[in-house]
Formats: sequence, structure tokens, C-alpha cells
Amino acid sequence: MTEKCPAADLHRRHNAVSPPLPWKTRLFISVLSAITDASRRSDGTVNRRFLSFLDPRYPASHKPVAGVRTADITVDPSRNLWFRLFVPTGGDAAAGGRIPLIVFFHGGGFAFLSPDSRAYDAVCRRICRKVNAVIASVNYRLSPEHRCPAPYEDGEDVLRFLDGGGLARSDPAAAGLVDLSSCFLAGDSAGANIAHHVARRWAAAAAGGEWKTLRLAGLVAIQAYFGGEERTEAEIRLQGAPLVSTRRTDWLWRAFLPEGADRDHEVVNVFGPRAAALEEEYPATMVVVGGFDPLQDWQRRYYEGLRARGKEARLVEYPDAIHAFYVFPELKESAYLIAEIRDFVEEHRHK
Repeated sequence: MTEKCPAADLHRRHNAVSPPLPWKTRLFISVLSAITDASRRSDGTVNRRFLSFLDPRYPASHKPVAGVRTADITVDPSRNLWFRLFVPTGGDAAAGGRIPLIVFFHGGGFAFLSPDSRAYDAVCRRICRKVNAVIASVNYRLSPEHRCPAPYEDGEDVLRFLDGGGLARSDPAAAGLVDLSSCFLAGDSAGANIAHHVARRWAAAAAGGEWKTLRLAGLVAIQAYFGGEERTEAEIRLQGAPLVSTRRTDWLWRAFLPEGADRDHEVVNVFGPRAAALEEEYPATMVVVGGFDPLQDWQRRYYEGLRARGKEARLVEYPDAIHAFYVFPELKESAYLIAEIRDFVEEHRHK
């Protein structure tokens, strides 16, 4: 049964840039926004030293915490390319045989955060435990020091490391647990953008028979960071939204894109005027959208673009969700999302 809201309440909701949130959530968002704003210099660089004091890091722990053990595995020390491995240790972790591997890319506008940032360590632990999958959360290079296509190259190289037996050499116990033929990509915000472009690279290589054992069974794009030169209805209406205001996203695109590129570049506007054809092997995709996310119109266009190109795609919408809602376990949508991820992985792991 659906309740009817008074017209005044509907008007207020339509004009709000954020739904009612717990005070702790509001405080965290305000502090994070202030920190990232203060770290962005007028010359287009980021004050990393300032950030190092304010971005709490959580160390890896071989001793299980809440049913999950972690380890940091180096792929290429010359560019600080590594991933944090999350391995479930509960009694039923491998009760049904080998379990899926999820390669995860964190958000942060290509410029901020890391797999060992406290918020992303916690998110990946929850996904690992609830989905019963091994997670490899990638520490890709950040902009503006490393512009496009650096994180896409890093993501592809992590897949090649895994396909070439890197996990078996680094963590034999975890390698014995995972099924590389049931590998998923996942990411949130900029991480979902990275997951999309890494999936395209995997698909192009798959067409040439380059992969030994690693097969992408699916992709989870959580509130993907896409865009274009056009200002969509949601971007205009929610331009002052927390975390992803128009002013912040414009700065982040300028810091990431090649010099002189605009927001209709193919890595931003993925099905826009300059987009290339989508690869045949592109995996089934779950597209997650929040009703208070300024980027939601671009995310729906992504879903529609996949469908129009004959790809399997599922749209999951949370009308009252802000951008990055999933990092706040106190929000009910966060638990709903992890359940959706679990169902998607289970459905596609053996297809």
C-alpha cells in the first residue's frame, strides 16, 4: 500500500538536495566534503600531505576480524600498484566449493581515497562477508598526478596479474578458494567508471583469446561517475548536493582528463558522440542509481545504452539514496544493496 504525501511535502522533497539523514551521517559527509575541498589547490593539484593527516588508514590483518582476514598484495612496486585482499574465514566460506572473486575499485573522483581508507576497508569487509566472495580492492594511481588512462591500465594489469597466477604466488590459501572463471568487477562512483573501462579492456583481450583462466561473469556499477558537456535535469536540480556538487565534479574531471579534453571525452560520456562500439564480450551489468545523486541521469543513460547495444543489464534504484550511501551501514539502503550484489553474483557466477 502506497501512502499519499501532502503536496507541500512532495514539493519540499523535489527541491531538497538530500533526504533526511542521521546526524552522524550528515557530520561525516560535511567533514569529508570540507577536507577534499581544502585539499584542492587553485593550481589544479592536490595537497597530499594535508590529506594524509585526515584520511584514517586501516592496516591489513592476517588475524580474522568479524570473519574476514586481509592482506596487501603488490602487483608493481614501481607505481605503487597493489590490492587489498579480503578473504572470508567463516566455516561455510567454501562449503559450496570455490567462491567468486570480486575485483573492486574505490570511489573518490579518481583523486582521493585508497583501499586502506577506513571507510573502504569496512565496505569491502561487509561485501566479503555477506556475499561470501574474495575481494581484491585495487590501489590504482590517482589524479592529477596520474591522469587518464592510468587507473584503467592499473585495473587491467591487476586482472593480468591474477590470470597469470599472481594470487597463487602471493596467497596460496586464497587462490585455492577462488574461482577465476567467476570473476566480477565492481566499483562505486569513479570506481564504477574504472570498472566499466577495465571491462572493455578485458573484453577486447578476450576477443583475441588472451586470457588463460580469468573470465568476467559480471560487473556491478554503483552510482557510476559518468557525465558530459550537457547539464542534465538532475545535475541542475541537485547541483548543491553533498559530495558530488557540480563545482566539485567539474574540478575532478579537469584533474583527470587529458589536457584540453572536455566532458564529452569517451571516458566520461561513454555512450556519447565520440564513443566507440561496445565489445562483444562485455559482461552482464548491474547499474545502481540513487534518487538524490546528481549523476543519476547519466547512470540511467548508461543502463539504457547497454540495453540498446544488446547487453544484459539490470537497473537497481533507491529513490532516497544520496551519492555514496553504501559506505554508511546505518542507512537501510546500504544493506539492501549488499543483498542485491549477493543475488546478482549468485545468478551470474556460473552462466
